[in-house]
Amino acid sequence: MHKQVLYNLNTMRKNNENTNAFLIHISAFAGLMFPFGNIITPLIAWQTLKDRSAFLDEQGKEAINFNISYTLYIFLLTLTFIPFAIGSIFRNHDNFIRNNHFNFDFNFDNIFGIIGLSSITGIIYLIGSMLIIIASIKAKEGENYKYPFTIKFIK
Repeated sequence: MHKQVLYNLNTMRKNNENTNAFLIHISAFAGLMFPFGNIITPLIAWQTLKDRSAFLDEQGKEAINFNISYTLYIFLLTLTFIPFAIGSIFRNHDNFIRNNHFNFDFNFDNIFGIIGLSSITGIIYLIGSMLIIIASIKAKEGENYKYPFTIKFIK
């Protein structure tokens, strides 16, 4: 009987630990509600729970490192498209001088660029979301998940 009680307590503790790791990972979706919520919310959860177990500490670091890396990659991708946007404005600058208004020409090149940027952004968003969901499920099962392409800011 005593062994059964200890087994139940250990099982409950492990389930609670897995649930907390799940919540650390899934809290990254707070970024949909407020800016940088994908970093701030897992950071707060990790800071609150990291002393409870090595598993929670490891998963919290992993979630924060991924979300910082993901945000950095999105920022760099955005920076690469700024020259194209500025070039489009200056290309239409001659029309502004001649006609006193901007003429936004939706020719094939501009439409192709908008669709391409939207597609790349959507694909990156979906990949990031899927990785968060996979990590959350793995953490709930008690597995130590490692995100791909993650820079280790917190070691």
